[in-house]
Amino acid sequence: MTTVREIYNALFAFAPAYMKYDWDNVGLLCGHFDAPVTTVLVALDPMPDVIEEAKSVGAQCIVTHHPLIFDAPRAINDESYTGRCILLLAEAHIAAINLHTNLDVCPGGVNDTLAETLGLTDVSVLNPVGKDAQGRPYGLIRTGSVRERCLPEFAAFVKEALGCPGLRFADAGKPVQRVAVGGGSCGGAIDEVLAAGCDTLVTADLKYNHFGEARYRGLNLIDAGHFETENPVCAVLARILCEALPDVRVLRSNVHKDETQFL
Repeated sequence: MTTVREIYNALFAFAPAYMKYDWDNVGLLCGHFDAPVTTVLVALDPMPDVIEEAKSVGAQCIVTHHPLIFDAPRAINDESYTGRCILLLAEAHIAAINLHTNLDVCPGGVNDTLAETLGLTDVSVLNPVGKDAQGRPYGLIRTGSVRERCLPEFAAFVKEALGCPGLRFADAGKPVQRVAVGGGSCGGAIDEVLAAGCDTLVTADLKYNHFGEARYRGLNLIDAGHFETENPVCAVLARILCEALPDVRVLRSNVHKDETQFL
């Protein structure tokens, strides 16, 4: 019988914990390592709708990108969102494993998946922070090339490729050709992206001032949504588990979605 420990080992062999940022919280955040697992549910977030879905499909383990707990809670009760989620998991005997910034930076993780989804070629890691056991560089941002086109045309392609209900963009007046991508909140990398000679950055959670500065700094910006830029990696997590543990049923969430709505 496959255990939670084997699920954990398969995932962290792909995205080792040493790659995570110091402030981050990854691993088995709820559950027993020796608990048996026949079904795993993969989603971006360990939200109540995902937990209820796990219960309905008979999953004993939820695997997510985002962590259930960032900071150590002072109490576990139903008066807080995190407390309610932990209680739901514990009462249903469902384990929760997450890979966060280690999955963002590792080879083949969030940002390589985003680059592939958007058709980037000649992809490389921008300013690697280290190398893995195979000698491959790892880091947060990916850069690559695309067929040259105007920004509105490229933005429309990004919207369709990622299934965005809408996106925001700022046009610096440059054709799109050399693109940087960073799933989630990577607005802090704008200086690095410009220094690398990129004309366009695709990320999420960009601030008002980022858009205001874009034209003057000569960088096209596309905010395609936090969920939309990271959710494609769920297919990678599912594939890893299917290949490593063929006796385990691996499902992707059908109910989890971006809660942002557009009029």
